[in-house]
Amino acid sequence: MSNEEKLLTVSPSPHERSSSTVTRIMLDVIIACVPSLIAAVILFGYKVLAITAVSVGTCMLSEWVCRKAMKRHNTLGDLSAVVTGLLLAFNVPVTIRLWMVALAAFVSIVVVKQFFGGIGMNFVNPALVGRIVLLASFPTAMSNWVQPLSWRINVKTTASPLYELGNLFTSGDVSGKAINGVENMPSLLDLFLGKRSGSLGEVCAVALIIGLIYLLARKVIKPTIPFFYIGTVAVIMLFAGKFSLTFLLYELMAGGLLLGAIFMATDYTTSPVNFKGQVIYAIGCGLITSLIRLYGSLPEGVSFAIIIMNILTPHIENLTFRKPFGTEKKGAEKG
Repeated sequence: MSNEEKLLTVSPSPHERSSSTVTRIMLDVIIACVPSLIAAVILFGYKVLAITAVSVGTCMLSEWVCRKAMKRHNTLGDLSAVVTGLLLAFNVPVTIRLWMVALAAFVSIVVVKQFFGGIGMNFVNPALVGRIVLLASFPTAMSNWVQPLSWRINVKTTASPLYELGNLFTSGDVSGKAINGVENMPSLLDLFLGKRSGSLGEVCAVALIIGLIYLLARKVIKPTIPFFYIGTVAVIMLFAGKFSLTFLLYELMAGGLLLGAIFMATDYTTSPVNFKGQVIYAIGCGLITSLIRLYGSLPEGVSFAIIIMNILTPHIENLTFRKPFGTEKKGAEKG
């Protein structure tokens, strides 16, 4: 045995070896997004591919240029910029202008991610900040919904299902009969299959569920955050809807709840790492989402809920981290 082989490698913990790498994890997320991307192309047409290409391309170019300007090593190989671009594209309507998508992608990568040090250093989800920038800057463009499959004939704008549900809640009647009586309101089956208006990646519930199953099977995410996030919204909407199961199911599938709970609330960097913290974080997301939907001026609250809880994540972790074994409580008397 050579002298080099006898040397011990000393490094900070943890020392457990794993086959998981950032690139592998991001690749799994990309694969999990594929069903929703295919569904979006079928439902909204080939412009979806152009929006996705501009979003992903701008994210990658912005990261490369920014890292080059800051004289940092190239990080395009970790695929995190691709994931950000995909998720940003999933959060816009098909009618959005491509230059708006490019602007949001630039903000997501440069301002939110690279200015704070790159991957693992951002304190909020980059794609969601990009979406919020578009909502604040171009509210009309971000609320111009079209009916799915109408691109094959002629584009027909329509109201968001969540907007109609909000009106029904305000009127005090959220029964199944009232919901089904709304003109152009999609059925529950339509919601499950994606035949309703909305952002590109949020409309098809079955595609999102397939992505969730894949991520769980690959152990990329744990079920804690999606389960408690969606479960909290379900409980609140059950009571708000006076135990109307129809209203409950519409609230679960008619907006961006599934997309947010599966792909964005579970972001490693911006969510707690321990179980208790994840439960508090997910319940907070569900509570804020529900309050905005029921009483806010906006029909959807997923983006704002996740961003708010992202900001609170460090405080949640400080309150929920277990103390190391063998340490004494502060102020305890020594024997």
